[in-house]
Amino acid sequence: MKAAERRASILAVAKILFADCGYHGVSVDEIAKRLGVSPAVLYQHFTSKEALYEAVLNEIACHRESYVEAALTGPDDFSSVLTRMTRVYVDSVVNDPDYLKMEMQALLEDARLARQFFDSRWKSFTDFIEVNMQELTASGKFSQVNPRIASLMFQGMVREALYAKCIYDAERYQDYSPQELAEQLIELFLHAIGYRP
Repeated sequence: MKAAERRASILAVAKILFADCGYHGVSVDEIAKRLGVSPAVLYQHFTSKEALYEAVLNEIACHRESYVEAALTGPDDFSSVLTRMTRVYVDSVVNDPDYLKMEMQALLEDARLARQFFDSRWKSFTDFIEVNMQELTASGKFSQVNPRIASLMFQGMVREALYAKCIYDAERYQDYSPQELAEQLIELFLHAIGYRP
């Protein structure tokens, strides 16, 4: 196997194990065993488990969703842009639920570096909601609601629905696609904040 291919396979396996067990729950030996190589092979590519974990986070960052196109394509009213941005996020989780599992593990382990990484992943999404709500509240488009709290609550609802659907595979969610759940959350959220187009 070429060096680039070996590195890619190490990252893929490490991501799965970190998602399933967390940073502290998996050893370099376990990753090597899953790959069918010696730990020395891993150390040829990564100087430590921490370096491997950071490389996995960097790999995720390379495939991070972009909300720019969602924000600029189509109608520019708040509900339309929120819907498109939410779809982008939901689709990214559906395509790669391991990153959401890594986020959950990082929160459980209180892994500062990973937590900062995952918090930044949500930041542009929640910032869009907060800033737009401030502007819309000032123009009387909806009732007085704390924009920061509302943006965090929306993000929390989406995250919880995705955990239940994509990670826990909860029975009560089986009849609904992640996209259907997101559409309902958007509708409930807009109604709750009193949004009037």
